[in-house]
Amino acid sequence: MNIIDHIFDIFRRNGEALYDGGEAVTQSQHALQAATLAEQEGGSQTLVAAALLHDYGHVADESEDTLDRPVDGKHELVGHRLLTEHFIDAVTEPGRLHVAAKRYLCAVETDYFDKLSPVSVRSLELQGGPMTESQTASFESNPHCRDAVQVRRYDEQAKDPEMTTPDFEHFRPCLEAGLRK
Repeated sequence: MNIIDHIFDIFRRNGEALYDGGEAVTQSQHALQAATLAEQEGGSQTLVAAALLHDYGHVADESEDTLDRPVDGKHELVGHRLLTEHFIDAVTEPGRLHVAAKRYLCAVETDYFDKLSPVSVRSLELQGGPMTESQTASFESNPHCRDAVQVRRYDEQAKDPEMTTPDFEHFRPCLEAGLRK
């Protein structure tokens, strides 16, 4: 089974759990919505793939939901570890950095925190809260900062139980475009 088929199989098996333990969408709906939003905004194929896979660590990690634990489960690092062998950095780095992007946006945009869902507010606390000034500067120097921020924005918007999206197969070309050669 190739990696894309494997990823689709993981979403079929584990993606029907509610996203982040309290949102009104499943993990699969959340992933598909994020990718759809990226596609609708004209994002590159690799940005669409990054949006689709940004929370892969939640579905690939078959342990308990990370938000029910007293510490952060680091799903972004789990996903990155599982995907980096197969996909280029333009796909994996925005996902690895999307938690940092939330912390960054809370530090640099005065109204961003108010846009967070209650579950995102709770996870922000576990993830270290808004960045400090030095953390912000370091984040801004990362070449994947811009895409990570964009994936973060899709993440926050991708929680609509009424949104209609294409299925996973629709996004296969985006994932193929991001494969390591």
